[in-house]
Amino acid sequence: MDYFENDPDLPPEVETVDITRRNNTLIIKAVSADDNLSKYTPTAQLKASVTENRVYEEEPPRAGAPNWGEEEEEIPSELVEFACFKGDLETVLQNTALQYPMFLVLREIAMLSEKGTLTAITEESNELQATRIVEGEVRAASVEVVENPQQNGSSDSGVNWRDNKFIS
Repeated sequence: MDYFENDPDLPPEVETVDITRRNNTLIIKAVSADDNLSKYTPTAQLKASVTENRVYEEEPPRAGAPNWGEEEEEIPSELVEFACFKGDLETVLQNTALQYPMFLVLREIAMLSEKGTLTAITEESNELQATRIVEGEVRAASVEVVENPQQNGSSDSGVNWRDNKFIS
């Protein structure tokens, strides 16, 4: 992954990362800078699926478009591998030791992405922080904590999990 080949600034709690590839799965695991953390303690890891996409230097012709006897010219392209961090909760960021520092790494990767969205609520120093990054650009995000959600007038829009006929 290009990001890690360029020796990025990692959070101080993370000495380095181990990158493992198993078939089409990429696992980026934190290596702790703290010697007191047991080697048997699973540290946080990011999990992504690897896909290949053909990237063209210019727009390829549409399939089925008439070419009126013109000779077809090959458009220069290359096959590029992408790491796709998709899912929620523990699908992408697994294990709790060094979880927040690895979230910071994920956030930096999201800032470099051309496609996709990272949305998260984190807690640091007893403060909740909302993060939203869309296609590499930071977007406005906020967290609203309410004492009683019923007072918000949203009681009709939620799902009543206790009396849901689809759940047995």
